[in-house]
Amino acid sequence: MELVNAYLRDLLAAPFNMNLRISLVYLGCTLLLAVVIWLWRGRPEGFLAWLLPARVYRHRSNLLDIKLFLTNRLVDVSGLAGALFFPPLVASGVLGLWANFAGYAPPPESGLRVLAATVIIVMASDFCKYWAHRWHHEWPILWPFHAVHHSAEVLTPLTVMRAHPVETLLRNLLMTLIVGLVQALVLIVLLGRIDFVTIGGANALYVLFNALGANLRHSHIWLSYGRVMEHVFISPAQHQIHHSTAVEHHDKNYGSIFALWDWAFGTLYIPDRQEELTFGISEADGTSIPQPHKTLAAALFGPFRNSLAVLRSKRADAPRQVRDP
Repeated sequence: MELVNAYLRDLLAAPFNMNLRISLVYLGCTLLLAVVIWLWRGRPEGFLAWLLPARVYRHRSNLLDIKLFLTNRLVDVSGLAGALFFPPLVASGVLGLWANFAGYAPPPESGLRVLAATVIIVMASDFCKYWAHRWHHEWPILWPFHAVHHSAEVLTPLTVMRAHPVETLLRNLLMTLIVGLVQALVLIVLLGRIDFVTIGGANALYVLFNALGANLRHSHIWLSYGRVMEHVFISPAQHQIHHSTAVEHHDKNYGSIFALWDWAFGTLYIPDRQEELTFGISEADGTSIPQPHKTLAAALFGPFRNSLAVLRSKRADAPRQVRDP
């Protein structure tokens, strides 16, 4: 009953939780931005019909988004996700090892150092998200879990919560290791400690990101930043392209906040104009695959079966690879 009560409290608090993109503050910012876009485009139709089209919000794909959101909030309340996300503990361990072997004299504090540390920590986190995202696409054993997110046939702000719990846990573990290491290096080089100013600064950058259109990334509303800015930041249009079934869009725009990683590692796609997109999953030739996650049970348990099949096929191939000349 204690878990049930905590779960219900979590759901009631969700609209006010600034760690969730669907908080009322971020949705309010999205609404204001949508009004500007609607006016800029000459009021193509009634605002509500344009903002909340029935073909999107009554789609069965949106219903699964809601179910997975409720499931993932339960995982979060259970503490399992948080148990695999502890960068400060890793940072403390690395710093202790450094102090034992090399000694440690805290560097002088300054506002510029705090700002630099904040930016570095945010970029390290984003770098981790890029690679966690990319590996879930490129590693066949991981793809079935990420395919749950990509099987969305319509995009709404709630689609960001359409994630298999295993994917969330693996991403948290990766971020714990790398972000924790970066925090330790920041401590050694720039700051004497990671304090509330630094953490608050990092959080402020994420608040700004969420307020300035993050919810449009999973939506039908096209918003491009222009060719120059889209080399630095991932726009909503670029993330919508990432969800496209078209061959030319496959394995592009993995970035979360920054497009720099895509640019550096050859996965950046910048549209020249607004493109007509079909969302979902497809074969390598672009042929759409019928929805594999028609129910919550299929979304939660199907990926385990598919991932296990990949693992078994690799084991079955191993003897042949050994015998082949």
